[in-house]
This record gives sequence, C-alpha cells and structure tokens, in this order.
Amino acid sequence: MSDDSTPRPAEGDYTESGVPGFDYVRDRIENRFATALGSSELAGEASVDEKLAERDKAARDKLEEIRRSLRGARQEDAAE
Repeated sequence: MSDDSTPRPAEGDYTESGVPGFDYVRDRIENRFATALGSSELAGEASVDEKLAERDKAARDKLEEIRRSLRGARQEDAAE
C-alpha cells in the first residue's frame, strides 16, 4: 500500500511538487491563442455571410425593378 504522505511521482507535465512544466504552460497558451483566433475567424465569417445576404437581397430587388420596367415598356408598346 502506498503512504499518502509521500510525494507522488510527476504525472504528465507536472513536477513532483505539483507545478506545471514549461512545455505544458506553453501548450496551454498556444491552445488558448488558437481557440481565440478561430473564434474571431468564425465571427468574421458571420459578418461576411450577412454582407452576402444583403448583396443578394439588393440584387433580387434590382432584378425585380428591371422586370417591372420591362413589363411597363411592353404594355406601352401594346397600347400604341
């Protein structure tokens, strides 16, 4: 049986006294940075999607305006 009062050997990236090692801390920082970078990219994509939706709506509105003007021109030609 092991005695709980004796220090345990280091598990993973921690020292025997329970302090995280440099590599562990560096990996955690890099992971958090990558997560933050990915989140900001996803937020940027959402704004791109909104801009695309606005552009598509403007294009549909313009197309409808052109169609209305063509219908009006045909009706004027038929009346002459």
